[in-house]
Amino acid sequence: MASVLELSEVSVVRDGTTILDTIDWTVQGDERWVVLGPNGAGKTTLLQVAGAQVHPSAGRVEVLDDTLGKVDVFELRPRIGFASTAMARRIPANESVLDVVLTAAYSVTGRWNESYEDIDVRRAQRVLAEWKLGAFEHRRFGDLSDGEQKRVQIARSVMTDPELLLLDEPAASLDLGAREELLQLLGGYARAGEAPAMVMVTHHVEEIPDGFTHALLLAGGRVTASGPLDEVVTSERLSETFGIGLDVRKEAGRFSARAA
Repeated sequence: MASVLELSEVSVVRDGTTILDTIDWTVQGDERWVVLGPNGAGKTTLLQVAGAQVHPSAGRVEVLDDTLGKVDVFELRPRIGFASTAMARRIPANESVLDVVLTAAYSVTGRWNESYEDIDVRRAQRVLAEWKLGAFEHRRFGDLSDGEQKRVQIARSVMTDPELLLLDEPAASLDLGAREELLQLLGGYARAGEAPAMVMVTHHVEEIPDGFTHALLLAGGRVTASGPLDEVVTSERLSETFGIGLDVRKEAGRFSARAA
């Protein structure tokens, strides 16, 4: 299958500090990737580059067959689903859940003077139902729990049938029940044949949904390991990446890690 994302010797430098250092990475259309690494490793910046939110300081980035720097990113971004805490902060608290999802059709946050067809409304309602949010469509986004807001963000990100889905720490700050509910939904979506390529950033191996296929490990802005999930998410490789001895195990499709 053709690649949807290709980074070649990509670096990002800000105020003299190297955030990403000569990254080489390719994502195929049928792959579901998790990106792991310690705080400050460059994970969120990597996702922003992949989502055409940030341009590299050096190297080449191809997203959905377009090269950053040679493409109108405002035409490219609607083809990419993106869910992050930064995105959530831009959503008006008084916006209805239905409108939060619906406005993805115009790549805006906050309903204004756009007009939507009935087919758009029905699509938004169907997506909400798929993410167990059908009863929430008239609720205010700001009144939802963290777990509910996370699911609304993901529903918004898949509203336009993206060709690439990027999720930045979707399970962060969730309680155990909300986390497990979200991971079940993400795992089911990842296994669906019609789902797009997916990349999810997380700090914890316990948050890797069943159905994900590959992993990339980052430390200090550099790739320490990359490849099929079971070959990369190992005690040896994670210990090297996080700088501490770790015992990594897998049971029933899910990982766990403890200090060795």
